[in-house]
Amino acid sequence: MKKLFFGTILLALAIVVPIPTMAEVNIGIGISLPPPIVFQAPPEVIVLPDTNYVYVVPYIDVDMFFWYGWWWRPWEGRWYRSRYYNRGWAYYNNVPSFYFDVDPGWRGYYRDHNWHGHRWNYERIPDHQIQQNWKSWQNNRHWERRGTWGVQSYQPRSYQQRQELRYQRQEQYQQRPEVQRHQQQRQDQQREYQQREYQQRQPRVRQPHGQQQRQPQVQQPKQQQQQRQPQIQRQQQQRRQPQVQQSQHSQPQGKPEKEGRGNRKPQ
Repeated sequence: MKKLFFGTILLALAIVVPIPTMAEVNIGIGISLPPPIVFQAPPEVIVLPDTNYVYVVPYIDVDMFFWYGWWWRPWEGRWYRSRYYNRGWAYYNNVPSFYFDVDPGWRGYYRDHNWHGHRWNYERIPDHQIQQNWKSWQNNRHWERRGTWGVQSYQPRSYQQRQELRYQRQEQYQQRPEVQRHQQQRQDQQREYQQREYQQRQPRVRQPHGQQQRQPQVQQPKQQQQQRQPQIQRQQQQRRQPQVQQSQHSQPQGKPEKEGRGNRKPQ
């Protein structure tokens, strides 16, 4: 009956609670989730130049990216991703590789319609359009063919230049206070996890209920045992000596009686 009762409860929860919400509850154990971003309509995105097809929502105060079919957002030094822009966020245990291609000053360039001194005619892309086409656009290099991401007379950076910028941005990212706090928390959690694993691997001796713990017997060295053996032998010899002397004294006492009886004269 109990199994049937609990099974009914779980089935009811599965029907009433949506799957993304249940996933958030499970993932949220031990790691806090970012606050939700409320959209009145599905967000529009723009593609960022000099990136491997990284899209961003430009008109909100927080960073929210779209890349490789996932929505991405940083929060308090951690990264989260979801298949949906408004729910289902899950903790991502790393920094996504695309992030160091993103120019930190992209908001100012977006506001001024100017990308490093060149006119930037960006295009807002609706959500349904990005969902349908992001993969084919990436495979066909769609935005490079349409005039280098909408930037006029722009010469894309070389591979070496992009790698140098990635290295600089990675160092700057590691210096952020929220990132350093998160790294310290991860180190502390990893240390605690290793300690728990070590304690669980240690063997535990179970004793019967009410039985006192026996103290271990201390084994004496062989030299002490060899020294004690002559002492024990001498003590045993001393105990035997009085018995031998008594037997020697008792034997002559009997002889005179025998001789006296043999020397008696007949009456």
